[in-house]
Formats: sequence, structure tokens, C-alpha cells
Amino acid sequence: MLLSLIVASFIVMGSPGPSTISVTAVGAAFGLRRSLFYLSGLVAGTIAVLLAVATGLIALLLAVPRLAPVLLSASAVYILYLAYRIATAPPLSRPDGAVAAPSFAGGVLLAVANPKAYVAIAAVFAGSPLGGVAKTAVLAVMIVLIHLVWWLAGAAFGRVFHDPLWSRRVNLAFAAALVATTAYAVM
Repeated sequence: MLLSLIVASFIVMGSPGPSTISVTAVGAAFGLRRSLFYLSGLVAGTIAVLLAVATGLIALLLAVPRLAPVLLSASAVYILYLAYRIATAPPLSRPDGAVAAPSFAGGVLLAVANPKAYVAIAAVFAGSPLGGVAKTAVLAVMIVLIHLVWWLAGAAFGRVFHDPLWSRRVNLAFAAALVATTAYAVM
């Protein structure tokens, strides 16, 4: 049971989506040190989503007919803003201290605005026969591990592209992937 929960969470929650793509992009665009607070915010926000799903709070919110479209619209606006920030980040060969890396609050905001997070966490949570506390604890650890892997991959990937032209291309590709995965999650 535990192994199946871990595998399911790795596949469903760890697949590319707004959160994983954004932490990879921010790690690549801003480096490990400057993106650490954003990573921490994503983890905290995603764990908040997990708790909202586990306690039934999200089901209660979505039961309000006019609230769901408002939440979805706010999510899309923020994710588009983050994609813009990633696309316009300075090349890694010329780090610009004046360009602020996305913040802890930005990570939290993206995590709670991420439609894929709710769907993926709910699917994995509902599909496991383990008790609620055990599922929540295992999924919280998986959230940390998944985000760490994507963040480290982004930072490692970013080191390869110190050329300004390649850096710009990578940032644009990550920004486009963020928009595309969000559009897919919304549909």
C-alpha cells in the first residue's frame, strides 16, 4: 500500500505541471541560491493544497457556484505573470541583482493557484487505502522530494547555458512550457 502510494504520487504529482515547470525554470534562470525562497514557497503552498484536499476544504469551496471560475481566473493571471518573469529573466552569464527572483510568497501563490495540484493530489489521495494522516504525511514528503528534484534539475540544466543567446532561449522555452502545462491542466 505504501509503495503504491509513493509510486502513484511520483508519477501523478511529479509529472510536468505549472509547479514543477516553474521551479525548474526559476532554478535555471536564477540559480540555486536566488531561487531557494521560491522553492520553499512552492513546497509550503503545495502542502497547504494537500491539507485543503485532505480536510475537504477544497470540495467545500468548489461547491460555491461562482467561486470556481474566479479562482481559476486568478490562477491563470498569476501563472502568466510568472511566465513573463521567467521569460524576461537575465541570462545566467550576466546575473542582474536588480532583477528580483520570484519570492517565497510568489511560490506559495503559484502553488495554491495551480489547478493541476488540486487534481493530482486529490487523485492520489483518494486512490490510496491508507489512513488520512498516513497519506497526508507520505504525500507531504513526496511534495518536498518532487520539488527538490525538479529544482536541482533546473539549476543543473541552467549551468549549461551561460551563453546569453542560449540562456534567453531556455528561459523562453520554460515560460512557454509553464503556459502550456497550465492551459492543459485548466482544460
